[in-house]
Amino acid sequence: MRIISGIHKSKRIQAPKNLPVRPTTDMAKEALFNILNNLYYFDDISVLDLFSGTGNISYEFGSRGTENITAVDVHAGCIQFINTTAKSLDLSITTIKSDVFNYLEKTNSKFDIIFADAPYEFELALFEKIVALVFDNNLLTEEGILVIEHSKQTDFKSHSRLSYQKKYGGNMFSFFENKEADLE
Repeated sequence: MRIISGIHKSKRIQAPKNLPVRPTTDMAKEALFNILNNLYYFDDISVLDLFSGTGNISYEFGSRGTENITAVDVHAGCIQFINTTAKSLDLSITTIKSDVFNYLEKTNSKFDIIFADAPYEFELALFEKIVALVFDNNLLTEEGILVIEHSKQTDFKSHSRLSYQKKYGGNMFSFFENKEADLE
């Protein structure tokens, strides 16, 4: 994986093979950040990276100037890798070793962007639980968004907070907003 833009542009990061991860592809990540770049000034936002794995998304935000980044993963090896890599890149990433659902139930922090790259094999009910916890617990700022990366088999089209979806190869990003979407 590589960092697409910012102070660490083109920097390649090699994750250990023993981590249980599926990093977002460079093509999909670049497309995602092209969308986000039109919505936010990265140095002014707070980001929550759920199921952070290798930290791929967190490093991209950090490289682009975001200083308030929280990465949550249940796997100790992933957290250790993110801590080591963030230190070597001099990026401000707070890591939390926790089950994502427990974290979402207990945190009282608010974020401008929450990114969730849950396992693709999750059932729709687990993806919907992420959305419910984020909105029921009021974890987004007023203009904040939740972005979920998932396979094209997962269908959120009827969800009231879904604002739009983008497909890149086998990856799909669904964007959810604080306001109820007008789905006609």
